[in-house]
Amino acid sequence: MASTVTSSKSSRPGYGQLLRTRGAWTFLLPGFAARQPFAMLTISIVLLVQHTTGSYGAAGAAAAVTGVSMALFAPWTGRLADRLGQRAVLLPGVLVHALAGITLTALALADAPLWAVFAAAVPTGASVPQIGPMVRARWGVKLQGSPLMTTAAAFESVTDELTFVVGPLLATALCTAVDPAAGLVTEAALTLVGGLLFAAQKSTQPVVGADGHARVEHAFALRVPGVRVLAVAFLGIGSVFGGMQVSLAAFTESIGEPGLNGALYGTFAAGNMLSGIACGAVAWKAAPQRRLVVGYGALALAAAGLWAAHSVLLLAGLGLLVGMCVAPALITGYTLVENLVPAGARTEAFTWLTGAVALGQAGAVTVAGQLEDRFWGGAGFLVPLGGTALALVTLVALRSRLDDRPRSRTVARGVGHRAPVTVD
Repeated sequence: MASTVTSSKSSRPGYGQLLRTRGAWTFLLPGFAARQPFAMLTISIVLLVQHTTGSYGAAGAAAAVTGVSMALFAPWTGRLADRLGQRAVLLPGVLVHALAGITLTALALADAPLWAVFAAAVPTGASVPQIGPMVRARWGVKLQGSPLMTTAAAFESVTDELTFVVGPLLATALCTAVDPAAGLVTEAALTLVGGLLFAAQKSTQPVVGADGHARVEHAFALRVPGVRVLAVAFLGIGSVFGGMQVSLAAFTESIGEPGLNGALYGTFAAGNMLSGIACGAVAWKAAPQRRLVVGYGALALAAAGLWAAHSVLLLAGLGLLVGMCVAPALITGYTLVENLVPAGARTEAFTWLTGAVALGQAGAVTVAGQLEDRFWGGAGFLVPLGGTALALVTLVALRSRLDDRPRSRTVARGVGHRAPVTVD
């Protein structure tokens, strides 16, 4: 560990240096495979339920139940992973998720009452494996005290967005060209296989309560004020994801080109990915708190024009711009967690942010679906505008909570690394 940190400090952080970190590829490759289904889940549910009910409102509500369930259970999954180990949480989790996803699919195809579909959506969302936060926690173990942590946060954001380029395209193609249920069935199968492969990588998971390692206090991550502020900011980002998914699906359906949905959403995700690559390659001098406020302001401004777009090309361009503004906010938020939260609660903190995105997405797909059903085409694009604007106001008002300087007591982060971290 010490040699890795020393090497990291001796030269300018970069992706090449990051990927040469010993043991990184052993969790990166299975981690990528395991997180791929996450990008397919919401759009697969929307397309399946819309097909069986004919309503975007019902489809959005079903997806929202899944998102809310995930948002509520994800932090507890992260907390259990911090205490019991990632493998102990993943193995039963992926089995439950695959079974729940198949059950939801069967109920939808059987024209079951909507309440039954909602009931199946609860365990489907609750059991979503938190691969992204677990990978980030493994980076935290590998790179303690290293300037490569910002690069790792950018790399993970890029990886997430690559899945959101591939996932919606794959899910849309399966649902429109094969069968409306094919997207959700494939998502369940990939979750099971990918999750088991990731869980098998025991050597890189954070050590839990082993002799010879520093004992780290298991504090609740949400008690850290900065995490609560970041959660609100990530709720706004979730409103962008959810609002875009439903509104783009409705727009492409209205012009008779439903197959363009995946391409348009993929363009949005591609902007996020390209921006994330750039963020990770820059040696930032500005404080992350300031970068977050400025980047979030740009996101709210870009989202303000979506509702007025009435052509495929204009919507693709605006979607690309919005995507480019999402990545800096995500990357900076995840980077701040490294400074704000003690190591023993870091997976939980990451899952609070992931859960906040899911909760924002859940609310957005519900509201956007209702707006698309009841008002003009494109009304759902008002959701990203409103969500980011409200989150920006909160972020500006409470930005002092993101100060990572210690204000009370400190917790050891590991043997030989006594950097102070704030815990209320």
